[in-house]
Amino acid sequence: MKAIEAKGIVNKLGRIFLDKPLTIAKHSRVRVIILITEENEEDNELVESASESFRQSWYDAMTVNTVPISQLWEGIDAE
Repeated sequence: MKAIEAKGIVNKLGRIFLDKPLTIAKHSRVRVIILITEENEEDNELVESASESFRQSWYDAMTVNTVPISQLWEGIDAE
């Protein structure tokens, strides 16, 4: 499974319209995760960076693209 990010709006009928067309094979099945910006949230680079980090981490966890914690310390010299 591959993850991509796209922005768009939800119209009054509850349908999602993306800002730009997707560059994927047409008639593909997709799974959609919707993140809604709250009124009190700042829609700036920091929020987007955190959101992207979460999406990538979630995708890695769901696709078992992880590294055992024991390997994280290999090659690091602690003084």
